[in-house]
Amino acid sequence: MCTYSKWTEKEAVAYTAHTPPGIKKDTSLPFPSSYSPDYVESSWYQWWEKEGYFSPEQHKLTHAVDRTFSLCIPPPNVTGTLHLGHALTVAVEDALVRWRRMQGCRVLWVPGCDHAGIATQSVVERRLLREQGKQRQDFTREEFLQEVWRWKNEKGEEIYHQLRRLGASLDWQRACFTMDPAFSRAVTEAFVRLCDSGLVYRSEALINWSCALQSAISDIEVDSKELSGQTMLSVPGYEHKVEFGTMVTFAYPVEDYKVAVSTTRPETMLGDVAVAVHPDDPRYQAVHGKQCRHPFTNRLMPIITDPMVDMQLGTGAVKVTPAHDHTDFLLSQRHSLPRITVIGEDGTMNSHCGQWLEGVKRFDARQRVVDALTERKLFRGKKDHSMALPICSRSGDIIEPLLKKQWFVRCGKMAKKAIQVSLTSEQIFHLNTSKSEVCNVIDWCISRQLWWGHQIPAYQVELPDSPAKQEEWVWGRSEEEARQRAAVKYGVKPEAISLTQDPDVLDTWFSSGLFPFAMLGWPQQTADLQHFYPNSILETGSDLIFFWVARMVMLGVELTDQLPFKQVLFHSLVRDKHGRKMSKSLGNVIDPLDVIHGISLERLQEKVKEGNLDPREQAVAMEAQKKDFPKGIPQCGTDALRFALCSHKMQGEDISLSISQVLSCRHFCNKMWQTLRFTLGALGDGTASVEALEELHPLSSMDRWICSRLYSTVVQCEQNFEAYELHTVTSALYSFWVHSLCDVYLVRNVHTLARQVACSVLYHCVSTSLTLLSPFMPFITEELWQRLQPFRPQTAPAAASLSLQPYPTSSQLVRPPTPTLRINISRGLSLHTRASAPCQDASTVQIWCRYLNAFFR
Repeated sequence: MCTYSKWTEKEAVAYTAHTPPGIKKDTSLPFPSSYSPDYVESSWYQWWEKEGYFSPEQHKLTHAVDRTFSLCIPPPNVTGTLHLGHALTVAVEDALVRWRRMQGCRVLWVPGCDHAGIATQSVVERRLLREQGKQRQDFTREEFLQEVWRWKNEKGEEIYHQLRRLGASLDWQRACFTMDPAFSRAVTEAFVRLCDSGLVYRSEALINWSCALQSAISDIEVDSKELSGQTMLSVPGYEHKVEFGTMVTFAYPVEDYKVAVSTTRPETMLGDVAVAVHPDDPRYQAVHGKQCRHPFTNRLMPIITDPMVDMQLGTGAVKVTPAHDHTDFLLSQRHSLPRITVIGEDGTMNSHCGQWLEGVKRFDARQRVVDALTERKLFRGKKDHSMALPICSRSGDIIEPLLKKQWFVRCGKMAKKAIQVSLTSEQIFHLNTSKSEVCNVIDWCISRQLWWGHQIPAYQVELPDSPAKQEEWVWGRSEEEARQRAAVKYGVKPEAISLTQDPDVLDTWFSSGLFPFAMLGWPQQTADLQHFYPNSILETGSDLIFFWVARMVMLGVELTDQLPFKQVLFHSLVRDKHGRKMSKSLGNVIDPLDVIHGISLERLQEKVKEGNLDPREQAVAMEAQKKDFPKGIPQCGTDALRFALCSHKMQGEDISLSISQVLSCRHFCNKMWQTLRFTLGALGDGTASVEALEELHPLSSMDRWICSRLYSTVVQCEQNFEAYELHTVTSALYSFWVHSLCDVYLVRNVHTLARQVACSVLYHCVSTSLTLLSPFMPFITEELWQRLQPFRPQTAPAAASLSLQPYPTSSQLVRPPTPTLRINISRGLSLHTRASAPCQDASTVQIWCRYLNAFFR
């Protein structure tokens, strides 16, 4: 492996010929002596795109088949630029897309971006605060949205530029953004239909609330931080660190008895409405059905029994705070308990707590409550306690469960229907979970208290004689439609109705769940929807099974009566070389363009300073960069990065990617380059074309051996592409090129390549290998294949681009005999090999004759 520490910067070679964007690159120029990504990757993508090679409308190949292959790119958030995780997605999907296109399929791969409500709004708010010293509330909603649209246009273009540099063969004419007018109409249609069918409803329930963002957030935006005991953590809005990981015990008086309860959140005891014990707990048999008195509010609270209580946790008696704890909320439903909210949306204690706590921040109130309990001789102690702390991934704030009226989706009914359709079709994936787990999933809160996003198309109705506090809601595709619905529902004239649209927006996952069919024009019955839906496949990260994939399945089945895709392919997560999750605060998030072009350590650190990290996180990130990239990141090129990413097994353990691995793939690019130089030299001036492979005779034993190895490689590519085992495909291709072609065939045949037959065999081995490698390494294979075209057999049809060539199949190749050879290399070193198995110990055959050293150093 070419390691990072031993890497020396190579001389860059630039392509300087005048080539306007979209014009084919001139490959008749002299062949540079060394491989350079800058030279190789210049001009090709603009030409591919202008010629329309990525569009299904260009389905005019001579080898075209009556088959479609469609998919969408998992739309990246417009919160910033792409990272290596996105690059893995692109590398895998583009390999599949190019392979299917070369097979003659009618291929559609749709690009897009997600508006990412909370994430984007948070980034823009931080930027406005940093650059203008203004809060969101200093703007009108319309003014703030203009600022977000400016950010989106800037970052959206950056993302699309990155995708192009990664070589993604996307149909850009169909690019889709989740806030585009057509997509927004699809979102509104989906909401209205689900409301009409009773699958979306409004109710009061406990939700995840971020006090810093002032919004409900989805489960995927909640990180669980495991604490083993007392831990001091920084919390937004607090000057000093806050203590977590401890359990406080205090007592509630019950007549002449006191019941001790344990809690990790003493500040919420102002909202306690009961004490719960297990019915079989012998310690509390005497207090069943009795009442205790709240020491600060003087409220009487029942002592209830419920088997949900864990007798081994704390004292075995628990305080019940339904408005601030999910388990307690369920208890309140089972025992008809009241729910008292004591913490407001801004994270301060409210008027229900009394004047002594009203307006105090929730974690500052914690110590005040403990002090007051101590003063009343009710405090019983504090000890370390292991716990999972819910943290908002967007703001770092501690999640506060709050009781609010929101819009919800009934997931259980939709999940059951999706499973039935899935089992009937036998096309979709099977989750590693039971049907009951999927069907019993809790309802999904889709309300978000944001300005950026799809404003909920629901309207509160005010009637002339309706009670002031009574909530009445209607929904519609427009305000006028909602007014007509309200008039019919309440039997009044439309002009007598006053409507106020819900200011909240829909959860981003609601709109992204519609992507597979909304991107094709749904709810209109467009030609694209008829031809390319359901999608052939969905390829995405394994961390999104429930948060995105399951929701797409449920919404797709409910709204289109079909599964949104026929297959699902999950890939593992990309981690850094130490196995850590990529995180901006750790300094290990890498822009794929920095790997492609190379970047200095100084520029890496400048990019950290330009980000939104606070000074402490900046220092940690910059120190990590100094340690991991003391010399910056060397230029590796797109092809090397893509090949390195696809060389990892997609299913199973996460991918720990190091720059050294990518550098090794760049070394492979150089070997390909030098092989082509050698091949062109052997072929001569190009005045004579080579013969077709099946017409070559007589073949030497070495010629037959390399042809058998080529046939075996094509078979491996066929089988493993169909099985989506891309790492096996890349391994087979690397092994053939390096070990069979270079290490054996060229070394053995160096003095016999003057023969026309041997030159033709070499041509076919190189040309076929380039075609096999094209889905993974589109730039270098196009560059090298184009230089081989003057020598192609006269019987071979001319093709403008390698990307339009038929992908090699074993049925098109003549399977040669399987020779058994004894290859004497040098000084008694020998190698026994058969074509039916990879070349054993081929990696040891590294003895090059002086003639080849000029080409393969």
